[in-house]
Amino acid sequence: MEITEILRHGVTTEKSVRLQKQNKYTFKVALEANKIDVRRAVETMFNVKVVSVNIIRMPGKVKMFRRKGAAPRVQPAREWKKAIVTLKEGYTIDALKA
Repeated sequence: MEITEILRHGVTTEKSVRLQKQNKYTFKVALEANKIDVRRAVETMFNVKVVSVNIIRMPGKVKMFRRKGAAPRVQPAREWKKAIVTLKEGYTIDALKA
């Protein structure tokens, strides 16, 4: 897997912005990616030093589709993976600053 395929995009929620004050950045990553892949991708793409990587597998939410004149249909859940990357002191990622 190539480095550009590992990191999908940065996650900017209230919690992730609070974590940035502790030098932790949150990314949505590929389902096949592991901690080593995420570490290499962040270090090469943003030119920073990574201390640790925590990966969380997020369950997808089931969605109901309702249409006029048709029975409701359930869309299967789509899961995704989130990585919280802790950087060494003095390093920041300006692209994700909120």
